[in-house]
Amino acid sequence: MVVTAEDRKNCSVHLSDDELAVEILDQTQLPNRQVYLKLTQAKEIYDAIKVLAVRGAPAIGICAGYAMYVLALSKKDMSAADFAKSMHEDGEYLISSRPTAVNLSWAVKRMLALVDANADKDVAELIGMLHDESIAIHDEDIMMCYRIAEYGLSLVKDGDGILTHCNAGPLATSKYGTALGPIFLGKERGVDLHVFSDETRPLLQGARLTSYELQKGGVDVTLICDNMASIVMKNGWVQACFVGCDRIAANGDFANKIGTSGVAILAKHYGIPFYTLGPRSTIDMNCPTGDDIKIEQRDPDEIKNMWYQEPMALKEVKCYNPAFDVTDHELLTAIITDKGIVYPPFDVNLKKIMEED
Repeated sequence: MVVTAEDRKNCSVHLSDDELAVEILDQTQLPNRQVYLKLTQAKEIYDAIKVLAVRGAPAIGICAGYAMYVLALSKKDMSAADFAKSMHEDGEYLISSRPTAVNLSWAVKRMLALVDANADKDVAELIGMLHDESIAIHDEDIMMCYRIAEYGLSLVKDGDGILTHCNAGPLATSKYGTALGPIFLGKERGVDLHVFSDETRPLLQGARLTSYELQKGGVDVTLICDNMASIVMKNGWVQACFVGCDRIAANGDFANKIGTSGVAILAKHYGIPFYTLGPRSTIDMNCPTGDDIKIEQRDPDEIKNMWYQEPMALKEVKCYNPAFDVTDHELLTAIITDKGIVYPPFDVNLKKIMEED
């Protein structure tokens, strides 16, 4: 597969035609409206990541790469020292918008490493290098998705039922997606898979985004409430579970959208293979176990007020609204990465795959 400019343009995150802004499809307005936002200021980009206008670990990484280039454009008249200092300040600010998503910090630090390694270059040349690096991050992600899709597709067969939670398709990544990648690639190759899409409370990414993508892509999809996963598994309609990941610890524990660990427990009970799919950049070898993953707490109003004409609970009722939960590695069948399929023991085999070129 050769990545083209058209491939990039068709992604939910890309550079604007004039290359002066990060352009994103506002995922908070799907499925009813397709609205694109052009972002040029650090606060705009921070807010877009924070409110999930752009979401999904790889898409956030692509956004962060482009963001660092776009923000650099406003610093073209600075001295080299002031430029580097300001870039680091912007990078730290962007990372703070979603601390759990390792791809965000990975992409920002990659761009900053380029700045630091080329301190002898003039600012104009450095901005050009940042532009090329941001394109490289995007192209690598497209190829990453393709390779994950191929590995994942090798684990299922025509006619299988797949259950997924949250959204890890093209909207959350680039071409194909991660958890949905095998399904879209299978569609291209004539392998028909039926998907059960958990609605994914409380932000409904599975309902608003996953079922949207699959339906538009011609995939046979059935939307279910989160608490219906058990019955479709018991009925024998699910042969595998594919979910994404925001961070994978060194022992194989991983963080994904809230509710994922419950799906994994159910799959274990019913003897259904459970896979998480994500790029190697999502593996954090400096994070020993899932206990070391910081879980973001979100606004309680997402539970009580969002999607409702009137509040669904009294104002004084307390809410606990974690964005993610951590799935224990013992519930995992395998981790599907762009570098291959990683089976237990994860602490040994994740280290091996991270040491590969």
